[in-house]
Amino acid sequence: MNQKNLEYLASQVKYSGFGTSHEAALAENIKSGKPAFTLEHQAVFGADLANATLHFQKSKTTDNYFFNHYELELKKQEGSSLKQTFQMGYDNNITFKEAANLLAGRAVFKELAKLIDTGENGQKRLEPKGEKYNAWLQLDFTDTDARGNFKVKPYHENYGFKLEEVLARYPIKELETPDYKARLIESLQKGNVQSVTFVIDGKDERRFIEAAPRFKAINQYDENMVRTSFSRQQKEEQSQGKAQQQETPGGKKAKAEKQDQEPEKKQRSRKAKGIV
Repeated sequence: MNQKNLEYLASQVKYSGFGTSHEAALAENIKSGKPAFTLEHQAVFGADLANATLHFQKSKTTDNYFFNHYELELKKQEGSSLKQTFQMGYDNNITFKEAANLLAGRAVFKELAKLIDTGENGQKRLEPKGEKYNAWLQLDFTDTDARGNFKVKPYHENYGFKLEEVLARYPIKELETPDYKARLIESLQKGNVQSVTFVIDGKDERRFIEAAPRFKAINQYDENMVRTSFSRQQKEEQSQGKAQQQETPGGKKAKAEKQDQEPEKKQRSRKAKGIV
């Protein structure tokens, strides 16, 4: 048995989010020398059940096996389900949890590289080549490819969504502590729904948020995961901002002009009524 290949695959499976429980099954299948095999993995994320099938293929020319791809089915609590195939390469793959988040409709932030197909004898094998770039990824549930997979819609850095700047617009308590802030951003980048504390009128209010790069914003939910909008504090700040805008030089000038026009308007109105 190719021990180095086993160790590499076990590490790849582990860091792709499938844990270490499959090492014995990996060793048994590699030792058998079979041309291909699959492993099953299951996890519960919130109210969703995620079932994954991991596909391994033996090289046509060596005794090495490759973790080519995995199929994921996400079953929702209400009974609906969605499926997607995720290809595996050598670097920065979509992890199991990230894949579940994508199928749940959320966006994931990844460092990506241009991929080329290096598969043998018609076997699809994608490898990263060339320069890397960052992008938010989200599945388009209205469009599928020839294999029935939902197409991935990327939001590149030049799209203009900057998560840290968007978060700064909200009264989120965790942003005040650098370590908490860093963990919050990292969690949101993985596509997670994250619990945070909003400070509203001096009181702590628990909310859940997720990144929404398409709209250059974040989605907010209350404790019962019901969608909510801007906080009362933000609305007050917006109102204060409009009032302050009127006090700017341009705002004062417009206000003065309006006041100057009032006597003239009243005089025209009196004339029209025959009052002098």
